[in-house]
Amino acid sequence: MGRKEGATTLTGPSPTTATTPKRSATWARKPRLARHLRHRRRGGACVPNLPMKMKGVVMILLIFLSYSVAYSSSSPETTMHTNNWAVLVCTSRFWFNYRHMANTLSLYRTVKRLGIPDERIILMLADDMACNARNKYPAQVFNNENHRLNLYGDNVEVDYRGYEVTVENFLRVLTGRHETAIPRSKRLLSDEGSHILLYMTGHGGDEFLKFQDSEELQSHDLADAVKQMKEKHRFKELLIMVDTCQASTLFSQLHSPGVLAIGSSMKGENSYSHHLDSDVGVSVVDRFTFYTLAFFEKLNMYDNASLSSLFNSYNPNLLMSTAYYRMDLYQSHLEEEPVTNFFGSVMKTIHTDSAYRSQSNKKIRAAKIKDTERRILRNSDEEDQFNNLTAEEYLQDSVGQLWSAILRNVNAFESTDAFVCYGLLLMLPLLIFFTWLSKV
Repeated sequence: MGRKEGATTLTGPSPTTATTPKRSATWARKPRLARHLRHRRRGGACVPNLPMKMKGVVMILLIFLSYSVAYSSSSPETTMHTNNWAVLVCTSRFWFNYRHMANTLSLYRTVKRLGIPDERIILMLADDMACNARNKYPAQVFNNENHRLNLYGDNVEVDYRGYEVTVENFLRVLTGRHETAIPRSKRLLSDEGSHILLYMTGHGGDEFLKFQDSEELQSHDLADAVKQMKEKHRFKELLIMVDTCQASTLFSQLHSPGVLAIGSSMKGENSYSHHLDSDVGVSVVDRFTFYTLAFFEKLNMYDNASLSSLFNSYNPNLLMSTAYYRMDLYQSHLEEEPVTNFFGSVMKTIHTDSAYRSQSNKKIRAAKIKDTERRILRNSDEEDQFNNLTAEEYLQDSVGQLWSAILRNVNAFESTDAFVCYGLLLMLPLLIFFTWLSKV
């Protein structure tokens, strides 16, 4: 009979029945390859077959590791405090603004006395009151009526004077955008470990400070300059101090971290002069600067007065205005920050009176002999105690010493870097242990 159209005659085994046994045999002979392909189908990478608890521990350690590395790279505390700088600016001209120049020179003298050298001070004076024809005391500037302290002495180094004191030059100093002809002595050569004091005095208003009665520094200009400084790693911490009318409004646009700001008056308030010198004929100092100087005159470079004590020393009744300080951008506690972090030098000193006592050579030799004898006796006692220790006591003593050393290192943590380093060292053996345990 003829074959119907569309009919199919199968003369051998079907493809499925022919190839299935061969594939099963291949997978049976190569179980490792099968497991590898199965893991690849799950997610691409080969995932070790660990218990669920073990996987959870490893994942927690890895998350902590990544968080520690990210936190250490972004934390501002990782940079050490290396040096201090001061930028002191008088923005006023004309004889009747004598007090503004006296304010600036008074702060200049204070920071120098507390240890900041001239090469790290940028002094900007908009006018030369010392050589003004109205000055009864030529080449001299005073901030008190007794005229005992000449603020304009032989060791004053003015970096910008007269018409050099402009908004443009001020912003160039902060941001470091100088022309090539500007010498290093006129540049703020700070770095990411620097603490900078920025002091400004003059006439101001709502979110502006006048320069030479001809131009103004706006609050957003100051904020933009500080932002550039932060992005260029030009400071670690910045203290802005302004003595002018409505000084607090000059800080309204600041958003950069590590900035602490204090002003002599709130919005709508004026800053007043302190007293009039009848010989000079004008006021010689402002109230806010006067009481700031009174606070620092009681200090020396070894004192540990805090920024909090400075800020709390301002009495509104004496200032005739309300001192304002902005702390939301500042990470440290004011009670723990000494004023010398901004107004003094960076040096670790041990203040002692023994270096100034006069001793005879005989007393010095006797003291050395006693110290040597005491050291020998101490070493011999320790050796006797060591010989009398049993093996178990010696082991306990060694463990105790090791634990004490660990506690000392933990208590000695002074920065996030130390915490991260010890965390990484602790996690490394744990990861190795759990990896080895998973293979057993």
